[in-house]
Amino acid sequence: MLITHQHPHNKSIMVSLLGKPNAGKSTLINNLLGFDLSIVSRKPQTTRNTFHCCFTVDRTEIILVDTPGIHKSGQELNIRMNGQAARASEGSDLNIILIDARKNIFEEFESFMSCLQKDLTNSWVIFNKSDVAENRSYEEDFVKLKEKYDFLDKYFLISAKTGSNVHELVGALCDKAPNGPHLYPKGDVSNKNMRFFVTEYIREQAFRVLKEELPYELAVTIDKFKEKPTEESKVQADISATILVNRPSQRAIVVGSKGSVIKEIGSEARKKIEAMMGGKVYLKLHVKVAPKWFKNNFILEELGLPRVQNSKRVWRKR
Repeated sequence: MLITHQHPHNKSIMVSLLGKPNAGKSTLINNLLGFDLSIVSRKPQTTRNTFHCCFTVDRTEIILVDTPGIHKSGQELNIRMNGQAARASEGSDLNIILIDARKNIFEEFESFMSCLQKDLTNSWVIFNKSDVAENRSYEEDFVKLKEKYDFLDKYFLISAKTGSNVHELVGALCDKAPNGPHLYPKGDVSNKNMRFFVTEYIREQAFRVLKEELPYELAVTIDKFKEKPTEESKVQADISATILVNRPSQRAIVVGSKGSVIKEIGSEARKKIEAMMGGKVYLKLHVKVAPKWFKNNFILEELGLPRVQNSKRVWRKR
């Protein structure tokens, strides 16, 4: 079908970003977008859902698919996260595999493929964190990888944190992109809605404030999300969210003395939400104990993590 409302020279490419936890996928996405859309923390497995992040260079639309870090685990939450990452490659024009350049490249790639448990095609490799890696040639590592994995085409040595050599990657993606209509012609930057990013920003600030006290047994759900017309109210949105924890002792940690911790989480999360929505936001947070929520099918579905092929039998009641 002829697309009459778009420029005939438009190009579009969908790129899945794959890698082990803390490889730097979300940091790279934020660098390319020019603002913090995908949440980042020092903790591995911060990203739990697959979602699109879009930016345009001249006539080329580049859609990045952020994915959870591939890792070995028998826990249902992690099985579903791995399943999301594996499926991301199925509808993409190109796979980009991020490897921590500080580590043994071949061992890291072997470990990644072992966890992925899926064949790939049409893939590039990024050796990330060049700003803190040793100064050496990585071409030999890539040649060694390509001898075993013939689906690899190119490699790049970059720093997603500092932006070093990222422009070379962008140029190569523009050259790779086929002619075609833009999928996000109205300027949208993601296929996820505001509700999704609100939960992400709350979780990000919870990770930041709690540090090592509550590593992974925490999730966020939306109870109320009501946007208000700016001409009728100074408040852009009225939002109520619940932070789920696994045990009563964890609830006490999240609330903090006289509510100090949850107030800090809410205050910092609200700043990011207001920047995203472009106006003032009323944010109310609650903490709820949901024992073994990471095995509860109802909650996992609500978090956007549906069953995958290797899913176990899990609780269905909330």
